[in-house]
Formats: sequence, structure tokens, C-alpha cells
Amino acid sequence: MRKDWIECKFGEIITFKNGYAFKSRGYLKSGIPVVRIGDIKENKVLIENAICVDENKDLKEYEIVKDDILIAMSGATTGKFGRYNLNDKAYLNQRVGNIKPLSDKYISKSFLYYLLSQLKREIEKSAYGGAQPNISSKKIEELTVALAPLPEQRAIVKKLESLFSSLDAGVADLKKAQQKLKIYRQAVLKKAFEGELTNIKIENLVSIDQNVIVNPRPPKEGFDDEFECQFVPMKLVEALNNKIHLEESAVFNTLKGKSYTYFETGDVIFAKVTPCMENGKIAVAKDLKNGVALGSSEFHVFRCNDELLSEYLFYFIIQDKFRSDAERAMTGAVGLRRVPKKFIEDYEIPLPSIAEQKAIVKQIESRLSVCDSIEQNIKESLEKAEALRQSILKKAFEGNLLTAQELAECKLAEDYEPAGVLLERIKVEHSQVSAA
Repeated sequence: MRKDWIECKFGEIITFKNGYAFKSRGYLKSGIPVVRIGDIKENKVLIENAICVDENKDLKEYEIVKDDILIAMSGATTGKFGRYNLNDKAYLNQRVGNIKPLSDKYISKSFLYYLLSQLKREIEKSAYGGAQPNISSKKIEELTVALAPLPEQRAIVKKLESLFSSLDAGVADLKKAQQKLKIYRQAVLKKAFEGELTNIKIENLVSIDQNVIVNPRPPKEGFDDEFECQFVPMKLVEALNNKIHLEESAVFNTLKGKSYTYFETGDVIFAKVTPCMENGKIAVAKDLKNGVALGSSEFHVFRCNDELLSEYLFYFIIQDKFRSDAERAMTGAVGLRRVPKKFIEDYEIPLPSIAEQKAIVKQIESRLSVCDSIEQNIKESLEKAEALRQSILKKAFEGNLLTAQELAECKLAEDYEPAGVLLERIKVEHSQVSAA
């Protein structure tokens, strides 16, 4: 870091505002949009699907204005952030933070945005909690950052935007290719199950949830506390590749006081809470330790009879049509909705002979293996793009992005002064505002 920069705590140059706990009974179809965690996507704040409330002058402190930087404070996407680029007024919901410069006069909002981008991984590491990660505003404010002179802030932003423009275009092309692959995958599946075939209800071919257990009752005869058994949470199940990441699973020697779903090699597991997910938690159980496993009680377990192949059933239920039908059939209160067993039992599946099922599965896997290879190449390219982005950001906030000529031009600006002086001005301005 150069001499005219200064290290400081993030909290010395920003203000952080947590959102308001809006009540669901006040939600409207039109009015002032309320930005929730789910409205922050890919470094943007999108309000197309935002809920709305009536305007309220008492909520002035929770208003969001153009160029505000919003960050998710809890949940699976903790640390995700985006800029609000609209002129329309919006409100800040609870567990969403609004990060603003302590002084618009001495800190560029865009510089602050890119500084936050460079801190993203550090913020994610600071999250605490298990299934529901959280991060506190205090953790973010305690992070150490580097502050540059104001003319250099503007020059860094200009150069970053130029470099990221071409990088973003390449990433957009890769994501378009990913989307085309998804469409092709579904076309392959749809074609595989078309034709003059007899449809039979799944309940006639599969036993469902035959072994949901509650400790201490063992799942089957011979299973006791000394029998080693893997535990498979939903996060380890990946429908896209029909895979359970067993290498990350825990092994039980002793059953704990919980409810579990018991399944065996060859069973199809289907998470009843995620049918509509793009990569719903669905897989054929393979390579299980001792041939058995325990999973979340949120799994449906399908055990096929001699007329139906597990892999054939798997490819049938990962179709978009089945998953969208399953989503519509979900029952229960908001946040507790599940796919009922009755829906699956009544759903009809085309049933050719076992030999034809094997041939269909082979054709599907042949075509999808090509998709998998392309998908892996795209994934690696996206990872390289992100690594390059982080490398550029690191260089920028170490003070090494601008050329000697660009730095000389910054020092000729009328508002140039070392960042240490700038920081003192920010502190004075803040103390005056606080005292007013």
C-alpha cells in the first residue's frame, strides 16, 4: 500500500442500517416496494417480484435511494450484496443491511461498492451459525480496509469498470450457454418419455416412505447402535448429476434422538421440500456404507418393484413437468410446504418393459454425459473469470492498479489530498452531524 493511502476500520468510513420488520398482514400488490434478501441477485437489487406496503412517513430511516448498497445478513446467501440502481423509493426489510459512505463528499459510492466486492469472501467467512448462517453489522464494521485519495478513488472505479465490462460480457455468454444446456437436458428427458406407452400410477410400482424411523426404534431387524451408517443431509444430494456426495457425509455409530428417513442402495430419494428447485434434491442411492443410510426426515424414499428401474424413475421425476406439478401440489403453511405422498402415488408414469427402460436410460445418459462435460468446462471458465475478478480487485486495493501516469494525473486534481487527511475530514464531518 502506498504512503498516501491509509488503513482503517470499515466502520470509520461507512454507515450501516439494518432493515425494518414488516408484518405480512400489511403486504400489498402495489405501493412502496420492500427489498428482501431474495430480491438481491447477481450484484443487483431487483424489485419485479418484491412485496409492497403503504407509504409511511415514520419509516423514513428505512428508505432506500439510488446507488445504495444492500447486503444479505442471514440465510444461505449471507454476504450476497447488490446495488439499488432505480430512482423509485423502496424500503429496507429486516435482515437486509444498507451500507452507505459516511461522507458522500469524501468517499465515492462506486469505490465503496468495489471495496465491498473485494471483501466479499472475508464477509462470508465471518458468518456464524449452522443451517441458518448470520453476520452482524459489527463484524462488517470491524473489517480492515484501505482508503485511497478521492481522485484516485474515481480513477480506480473508472479502470475497474472498463476491465470488468469485457469480463462481464464473457461471463454473460457463459451463462447463456448454461441456460441452453438446461433447455437441452429437459428436451432430452421429455423426448425419452414420449410415445405410445401405457401409463401406470407410481403407487403400483413403488413403495414410498416404508422406513421413516424415530429413535430409538431401529429402522430394520439387525440394525442397532453399533452398526455404522452414513447420514445424508439434503445439501449433499445433487439431482443435476444424480449424485450423493458421500465423501462429505457423517457416519453414525449411535443413533441420536431424532427422526430419520432410512434408505438402501437402489432407492430413489426425493426431498419433499424442494421439488421446484432447479437442482432439486433427488438421487438414486449408490455406494452406501453397508448398503444403507439415514437421511433427513424431509426425504420421500421410493423403492421400485421388479417392473421399474430406479434410474428410469429418477430421470422421469427430474423433468420440469413433474417438478412443477409437484410444486403446485404442495400443502401446508408458508415455509412448511411439502409434497404430499398422495400426489406421488397418484402420478402416472409411462411403463415400457425393463429392457426398453434400460435402453431409454442408456440413451439419456449418453446424451447427458455430453452436457456434463460441457457444463464442467463452463463451470471452470466461470471460476477462472471470478478468480481474475478477485485478482484485479486485490491489485486495485493494494494501490497497484493505476499506471504511473494515471497516478500523476490524480495528484494534479484540485481535490487531491492524502487519504489520512481525508479520513480526518470524514471524522470531523461525522462528529458535527452527530452533535447537531
